[in-house]
Order: sequence, then C-alpha cells, then structure tokens
Amino acid sequence: MDNYFNNTSLIGLIMRWRFHLLVITIIAAILGAIFSGSAFITPLYKSEAVAYPANINSYSDESETEQMLQLLQSQDITDSIINIFNLLDHYKIDPKYKYMRTALLAEYSQNVKIRKTPYEAISINVRDKDPEIASSMANKILDIYNEKVASLHKGKYKEVVDMYEEQLLLKNKLIDSLQERLYVLGNEYGLIDYSAQSQEIMRGYLRTVYGTNLSNINTKGVTELKGNIEKHGGELLTVTEMLHHEARTYVEIKLGLEQAQRFLRAKLTYSNIITKAYPSDKKAFPIRWVIVVFSALSAFLLSVLVIFILENKSKLVDQKS
Repeated sequence: MDNYFNNTSLIGLIMRWRFHLLVITIIAAILGAIFSGSAFITPLYKSEAVAYPANINSYSDESETEQMLQLLQSQDITDSIINIFNLLDHYKIDPKYKYMRTALLAEYSQNVKIRKTPYEAISINVRDKDPEIASSMANKILDIYNEKVASLHKGKYKEVVDMYEEQLLLKNKLIDSLQERLYVLGNEYGLIDYSAQSQEIMRGYLRTVYGTNLSNINTKGVTELKGNIEKHGGELLTVTEMLHHEARTYVEIKLGLEQAQRFLRAKLTYSNIITKAYPSDKKAFPIRWVIVVFSALSAFLLSVLVIFILENKSKLVDQKS
C-alpha cells in the first residue's frame, strides 16, 4: 500500500508540475541538439578495412589471425602511421607538452580500433574528422603490415640462404678433397674400381683368364696391384662411398638453397583484403539523436528529483511550524 501511495504521490507531483517539466525537457532537448552540432563537437567519420591473413606461419598455439593482430598492434606500425600522417600536428598536440607521447598514443588508441571478428578476420576501424584521412589510414595500416611481414620473412630467408651457401661451400671443399684422394689412389696406385679390379686380380693370380694364351698374364703387374689393393683397397672403398654420400647431400642442400632463394626473391602479400576502406559520407560521431534523448531524459529526471526534494522540504517546514 505504501508503494501504491508513493507511486500515486509521484504521478500527482509530475502532473502538478507537468508544464514546467515539459518546458525544461524541451529546452534540454534543444540545447542537446545545439551543443551536439559541429560548432561544439568535432564530427568524426569512420572507415573500416577487413582482411584475412595469408602466407604466414603461426607460432606456438596462436592462430594466423592472432599473429596478424599482434603485428598490426605492434609499436612499429603505430609509429609509422603517426609519422606518415603527422598525427601529432593533426591531433593538435603540443610537441613541448611533458606527456606528449602518452597523449598522442591515447588519442591514436581512441581513434584506431583493430580487432578480430567472429569469422577469424581482422577489422581495422579508423575514426577521424577528415573522411579521406580515416580511409587512407585504414588502408595504409594494411600496407605497412605487408611490408613488415615481408621484411621479417626476407630476413629469415636471408639467414637460411646464408646457411645453405656456407654448407655448400664446405661440401664443395670436402668433395674436392675426396676427388683429389681418388686421383692419387688411381694415379699412383692404379686403384680405380675396387670390385672390378679385385676380380681381375683374382683371375690373374689364379691364372684363370679367358682365352688360351696364359703367357700374356702380367704376373708382376698383378702382384703389384694386389699389394696396392691389400694396402689401400679399404681406403678406396671408404673414399668412394663418402664421395657418393656427399654428392647426394650436396644435391639436397642445393635444392634447399634454390627454394630459399625463390622465397627471398618472391614478392608476396600477407593479407587477403575482403573490404577496402573508403571515405565515409556520413559522420559516425556524435550521434545527435542519442545526445538529444539523453539530455531530455536527464533533465526530466533531475527536475523531478529537485521538485520532489523541494516539496518534501516545504512539507517538513509546515509540519514543524
């Protein structure tokens, strides 16, 4: 019952002061409309660019989109945009101000919003008083992102190319030394093919050659070659096997080098742009009707509160008297 009488009392209060409340509410709405105009609040225009990551590899457990988000929010890209668009002057921040950089970054963070969408894309929203600058900033952020990722990748591929080139140089030296040793074994000891020469030595040593003229066997040569094979045959096998192995690994390293060089020279982009930012023809801030409604409602409620306090105060004074 108390709530009922309180509500009835409040409605009665509003009805008694309805004309005053109406005038106050209308005046507040008019003032809200006036002060939300461009003469008092600088209108801001919003441009949005949407893109998906491309040609990048994720690190640890983060997704490619999260990696792209981290790069877009990096200080390097922020500083590049600040310098390219001269935002210190554009935002009218005094360069001699003690906390100039803090104020500049706060203004930048307020006007540039980079987030991940529910569909794993990246949305870049930029607000500015100049619609052309807003759209240019959004598109330029993606351009600088591509340049930054390309620089990071080329730096890594340059390291890989240098590594492969160093390995090839070492392999060349090793192969040259093995070939030189084979030349010595062949030139000084007559060792060329262990398997074939071993068979020929065995035939000569046992005098089991093809044909009937056994007198043609060079016994001295067979004996000398047999001694050389016994002494250096193991080395011949080892050097030959090592040479074959090093030749195979040389080819593998060469293929790796060529692939790394292709990536180093490639001109890739690292984002698939779904929506390119364009200059907006409609302001995004302030939203005038919201300000007008909020001003009128606030004035109405505040007026009711003041009237309620004044009436109750007068009743208390009457009761005391």
